[in-house]
Amino acid sequence: MVKLLKVHGSQNHFFILDQTELDTPLTDEELRTVTKKITNPQTGILNGADGVLAINKPVREGALAQMRVINEDGSEASMCGNGLRTVARYLSEKYRQDHFLVDTMNASLRVHKEDDFAKDVPAYSVEISPVRFNKEALPFSNLGHDRLIDNFVPELYPGLRFTSIAVPNPHLISFVNQEQIAGPILGVIGKRLNGKNPYFTDGVNVNFAQILDKNKLFVRTYERGVGFTNACGTGMSATSLALLLTHHDMVDINSKIDVFNPGGMVQTKVHYEDNEYWIELTGNATFTHQITISEDDLRNGNFTNVQISDTNEQEAYEHFVDSLPKFNDIATLA
Repeated sequence: MVKLLKVHGSQNHFFILDQTELDTPLTDEELRTVTKKITNPQTGILNGADGVLAINKPVREGALAQMRVINEDGSEASMCGNGLRTVARYLSEKYRQDHFLVDTMNASLRVHKEDDFAKDVPAYSVEISPVRFNKEALPFSNLGHDRLIDNFVPELYPGLRFTSIAVPNPHLISFVNQEQIAGPILGVIGKRLNGKNPYFTDGVNVNFAQILDKNKLFVRTYERGVGFTNACGTGMSATSLALLLTHHDMVDINSKIDVFNPGGMVQTKVHYEDNEYWIELTGNATFTHQITISEDDLRNGNFTNVQISDTNEQEAYEHFVDSLPKFNDIATLA
């Protein structure tokens, strides 16, 4: 029998599949097929999810394991900050280690256990890197710039300034007011740039951010391969770096930034070391359900015979969210 976990970081929901526990790991095609089915609210379980986090044996020296991120549409993301926190917790409890490296598509990233965010709300910190600004890293073209740092880009939308950063997932960021972050513009831009378009041909995660105070943000994300999501860890990290680069009077380097999102809140720190930027992302790593399924049923996408048990962790997380400041109608967005 196979044990899966339903998990979330800031209500960014995933299923964790530890392939090292399978008799035979799923092929890439099987993994894509299973992901598209199990994450779909109509064909999957527990109202679906934003993706599957597949744990494999490490591929680089010194790492404890590898994490692959398969989006609900079957595409693969290079990284997922919210997902990595939950994988960090799973590996920490499995191997009884509090500091270690996890392989992702582009790098081995540092993770470590933190003090609980709130009562019965486990928290982990993860490294978000590498950071790139050049258009080839995202990639983008036909915008008249080699990089975007607080630029007007009329091809994308009138009157808004944009910053684009790969962390390594590609992100497009605009600092906006409350009316703009709550309105339809983000959906229009996100849908357009994640369909066939001449600018971001591989798609891009689009983030709208409102500056609430010094070292305090609200971020709403249209995620590539997913659509609107409760939170995007790499998006909140990239937006924190963009804040430092474009509104340096509103943030202190190496200091905690409270980043609120429709699913809750995380904390970030932007670092600049050895001529490189990297972001530290800290937030909850909540396990909501344990799922047992036969390996054959998993491989065949048959979820009719699963056994599901509730961990009761979600109630504690919701108490934590209820304790957070409310920002009018923004916090109700998804």
